[in-house]
Amino acid sequence: MATKKPTARASEPEFERPLTTVDVVIFTVIEEQLKVLLVRRPETATEPFPGRLALPGGFINVEVDASLHGCALRKLGEKTGFRTPYLEQLGSWGSATRDPRGWCATHVYFALVPPSEDSDSSGSAASEWVEVDTALRKRLAFDHAEILAAAVDRLRGKVEYTSLPAFLLQEPFTLPQLQRTYEIVLGRPMDKSAFRKRMLDARFLVEAGMIAGDAGRTAMGYRIVDRASAAVFPRTFRAVE
Repeated sequence: MATKKPTARASEPEFERPLTTVDVVIFTVIEEQLKVLLVRRPETATEPFPGRLALPGGFINVEVDASLHGCALRKLGEKTGFRTPYLEQLGSWGSATRDPRGWCATHVYFALVPPSEDSDSSGSAASEWVEVDTALRKRLAFDHAEILAAAVDRLRGKVEYTSLPAFLLQEPFTLPQLQRTYEIVLGRPMDKSAFRKRMLDARFLVEAGMIAGDAGRTAMGYRIVDRASAAVFPRTFRAVE
């Protein structure tokens, strides 16, 4: 009787595996301010940067996460309870010094969420919404201050030629509300007639009937046609100012 040969096993890698995490920069607009969600690190002395504010995220779980995007969605839900209408990969950061526990690489996404009905709620007692410019001045854990600065630059850069601010609003919304959200993110006023034409010409909105607008007046409400991606405009806003 032939002896059954043992199943060949892949050899273990001859190099040390780095720590691998996913972090998510979550933006919203509350009280006419662009804000980012920060979480408080555990106070225990064995944890890196105990008690310091940080971006939400954590280690990849190879038993659960089939992809980086899937891990980002999981972390978003676990840390905040949010299901984001927009999630985009920002980039990767890695070095031997960014985490005292060892060589670490993190893959970063940024998310846009509309404010909840309870605008003060951040989804967790250990998290809080912080105005972006204030957050950029804080001593965040790890290299999260650098990551946050990159995310803010990416958001403001893309807002110049895309419909991203629409994902920061509860639907349906009016065009004046959308314009105000653009102005909050970019930090400057915009021409009303030119803005209205740009939004309607892009055909990424569909009418949703009359709703209560600003100052108690009714106005046409709109919804996003395709929530899978942002509309891209042929010119930046700066190009027509």
